[in-house]
Amino acid sequence: MRLAVSTLGMPGEDLTSSISIAVEGACEGLELRLHPDTGVHAGLPAEERRAVRRQIADAGLSIAALAGYVGICDQKVEDAAAIRALLADLRLAADLEAPAVRVFPRGADPLVGARRLRAVADEAAALGVRVFVETHDQMPTGAAVARLLEETGRPGVAVALWDLLHPWRNGEPPAETLAALAPHLAYVQVKDAVSATDTTPVPMGAGAVPLEEAGELLRSHGYDGWVSLEWERTWYPQVAPVAEILPGAAAWVRRFASATAA
Repeated sequence: MRLAVSTLGMPGEDLTSSISIAVEGACEGLELRLHPDTGVHAGLPAEERRAVRRQIADAGLSIAALAGYVGICDQKVEDAAAIRALLADLRLAADLEAPAVRVFPRGADPLVGARRLRAVADEAAALGVRVFVETHDQMPTGAAVARLLEETGRPGVAVALWDLLHPWRNGEPPAETLAALAPHLAYVQVKDAVSATDTTPVPMGAGAVPLEEAGELLRSHGYDGWVSLEWERTWYPQVAPVAEILPGAAAWVRRFASATAA
């Protein structure tokens, strides 16, 4: 496993500061939240895209993923608009040499999402960029995301992002989540929270998310991809800075990564 950290946990920080936090926290990568507030978004001109890519590479980091906000199943948005927004994010990822773009479901109908994912699949493949569908909102479980990906039928392009919090807090045990996502799993977001009903972030191991169980399952599965700490300080500004949480995330990754390697 390789540790990354999401810039969602760094509200108000510029890219230079975000890179410093990641390096000092023993990360190998950054998960870049796509938003004007972070300075990284689909509206960046070509010169600024090159500057972002160079700055991250010069620090010895990789971009683990771009955390986009397209709702792939959102029926309040027309197909053309959703496809256009996702293609813009995919092209940004290619320019930044990022391997993937995260999307949310934002709807419960897998046929809608599958139609849109198939519409971008050829260009995404040509760009060498994948789409990470996160276990989130109206498709919070591994079973729900797996149905969407199986309907899409493009395993080289559309894959799964397992956010460890959401399936569990919606009643799906980690073993069932992994069983559903195993053929599709490409990325993991890790975090801890007070409880299934109170998602206030807490340091790793201090909350109720079954992190040990999930880590053991990932080890047994042989998962060796990115694990990104998604410390949601943007939404919970009262919590500690992400730099204080990263040591616990790094320790969690080391423990289960070393077990995988063994």
